[in-house]
Amino acid sequence: MHQMTLAEIARGLADKKFSSEELTKVLLARISQLDPQLNSFISLTEELALEQAKAADARRANGESGALLGAPIAHKDLFCTQGIRTSCGSKMLDNFKAPYDATVVAKLAAAGAVTLGKTNMDEFAMGSANESSWYGAVKNPWNLEHVPGGSSGGSAAAVAARLLPAATATDTGGSIRQPAAFTNLTGLKPTYGRVSRWGMIAYASSLDQGGPLARTAEDCAIMLQGMAGFDQNDSTSIDEPVPDYSASLNESLQGLRIGVPKEYFSAGLDPRIAELIQNSIKELQKLGAVIKEISLPNMQHAIPAYYVIAPAEASSNLSRFDGVRFGHRCENPENLIDLYKRSRGEGFGPEVQRRIMVGAYALSAGYYDAYYLKAQKIRRLVKNDFMTAFNEVDIILGPTTPNPAWKLGAKNSDPVAAYLEDVYTITANLAGLPGLSMPAGFVDGLPVGVQLLAPYFQEGRLLNVAHQYQLNTDWHTRTPTGF
Repeated sequence: MHQMTLAEIARGLADKKFSSEELTKVLLARISQLDPQLNSFISLTEELALEQAKAADARRANGESGALLGAPIAHKDLFCTQGIRTSCGSKMLDNFKAPYDATVVAKLAAAGAVTLGKTNMDEFAMGSANESSWYGAVKNPWNLEHVPGGSSGGSAAAVAARLLPAATATDTGGSIRQPAAFTNLTGLKPTYGRVSRWGMIAYASSLDQGGPLARTAEDCAIMLQGMAGFDQNDSTSIDEPVPDYSASLNESLQGLRIGVPKEYFSAGLDPRIAELIQNSIKELQKLGAVIKEISLPNMQHAIPAYYVIAPAEASSNLSRFDGVRFGHRCENPENLIDLYKRSRGEGFGPEVQRRIMVGAYALSAGYYDAYYLKAQKIRRLVKNDFMTAFNEVDIILGPTTPNPAWKLGAKNSDPVAAYLEDVYTITANLAGLPGLSMPAGFVDGLPVGVQLLAPYFQEGRLLNVAHQYQLNTDWHTRTPTGF
């Protein structure tokens, strides 16, 4: 059962080959057996899962149907789940039980999805390796000595190890697509505003976006269908009709114009990954796509701009965690200032403290114009580059990451080296565009991803291209040894 995709599970449940309760018990047992190697879960919700599975079986018995009805999933541990610990991978929120469900959690529950637990993540979603979590690093199931990517590494590792078929994740600068590439999954970052952020604990509010991690584009389409939609509780949610993402999966790619930016193939890209990307391009050409070289001239400025904007927003968002209302509080504070200092110093880890300090500096008097305002101007130039490119092409293709997954601890002493690994992913967040990573092969036994970017609200096009590619390749079917 654990090898089935979400689509296969939906068919199996519809044909009464097994019940949601049976499937849930199998996967919960598998998590208990295998997750100690991976550390991909922070919390398991066995009682809730079995309760939801029984309810889903009852709904099916009463004639209801739906691709997510009875399907087991997990949530990244920054989506608020009522009565269940929502920690954000931080000591600061280790004792926090959310009093309500995030919109994404509520929508998937209403569709009948079964929540198996909450997955591990970089603390407050800050990281590219899932090593900053207070609960310990997550291991990559393809090689337990390597990182699974971050910040959604727990969701990625759990799905890649076949502990469950799909999971929710979030992407601020590549945190869905990069872990997808490192663990041989398909990961989709929707258009900014397509998926509600209400109840999703914020890192950088103008960049964060929730999305799915699964093994196939078909499964991502099913997950996105359940997650997407306007939410009046979220002021950044966009009131745009949600199409049937599964309906367009089988459209022809004949004549599809694919742009390949020349800036993507610079000295920083591992030549073995470059070769795999070229192989992917040839595969799409066989399916009728037309390839065109394009330019994104301001891409080189994206990383510095991102690492001013994101920490600036983080410093503002995380100011609420002060030891007063909820979260970690230090013991026996001498006064209010001591309460603030020690509660935040004890509750936040080094990476979060680093980004808060950078962000506060960038927003401070005398430096706002020099850093934050300039970064926002670069952001507009990056967006303009994409708008110009999309006048000529339908989608943009390139590598998801410049290198395969690195060894645990390899970049801990050099944060900037880890930041540079986001070079291909952060531009989509700065511009608010949808992006998808899909499996494209292996380097030294470690998975590699190819990234697709599309104009606003063209998630269906990304899923269509990825699905057609996956019908003609088998990278996404490979399973890590031992799982």
